[in-house]
Amino acid sequence: MISSKISTLYLSPPRSDLWLALALRLLAASGVALLAIIVWCLLGEAWTVFSGVGVGHFLTDATWHPTEGTFGLAPMAVASIASSIGALLIAGPVGVGCAVFCKYYCSPVWSSALRQLLALFGGIPSVVFGFWGLVVLVPLIAEDNPPGASLLAGSLVLAMMILPTVALTAHAALAAVPSHFLVAGHALGLRRGTIVLKVALVAARNGILAGIVLSLGRALGETMAMLMVSGNIVQVPTSAFDSVRSLAANIALEMAYATGTHRSALYACGIALILVVALSTLVAHRLTTGCQRG
Repeated sequence: MISSKISTLYLSPPRSDLWLALALRLLAASGVALLAIIVWCLLGEAWTVFSGVGVGHFLTDATWHPTEGTFGLAPMAVASIASSIGALLIAGPVGVGCAVFCKYYCSPVWSSALRQLLALFGGIPSVVFGFWGLVVLVPLIAEDNPPGASLLAGSLVLAMMILPTVALTAHAALAAVPSHFLVAGHALGLRRGTIVLKVALVAARNGILAGIVLSLGRALGETMAMLMVSGNIVQVPTSAFDSVRSLAANIALEMAYATGTHRSALYACGIALILVVALSTLVAHRLTTGCQRG
């Protein structure tokens, strides 16, 4: 009898743990439900343009003229993806390099100071980046390639905005690498550079990829900075110096006066943004899974 009571005591979890598990399940379910509600509302508002214009024309048309009833997402989707990829190509190597320097080539005092500066840099509002890009970066580009407000300006501003996220998440991933990995590299007589490149970065690649995905999501959804420095012309860019308009900037520019089908098309722009972010997250998950298996 005593042994059965003791086994029951150890096998059955405390009631407080059960309540905690239930609360966590409810919180997780509420997050999923909130996302589903947002997507459902967007789909309901966007149904007008989907049924009237057609999904195929809406996604592939190269023109956006609401007064003429033409709503083509392709130029703005290309601009959003191109500017975000350009920002990642700039901020990715710089951010990872900052993380490696802070972790392996810098004293603890300076490393802490640099990380605090990066955190402060990441807290600057996007409108400040946009204003700086408008008064400094755009005129510099315009000296050689007018008008200056372009895909290149948007990519550079976005790169500065996502650089702290890339650097801080990469540093956290490098800090999580087990110390015996590095000790084993030193025991084999490897140089510090070789250990960093062939051991530390390889072991931390999943965390670095996660940071890049977070940065990509912010770049795709950025509104104010892109609105101020990209030129806001709906066209498929043929060079980095062409003026463009992103999906998020298009919503911000036209939602205040849009009505009817035009308003429905802007809701569809929101759905397109969600799909692009979801697709990028899926691709990153596949890459991360492939790295884990490798």
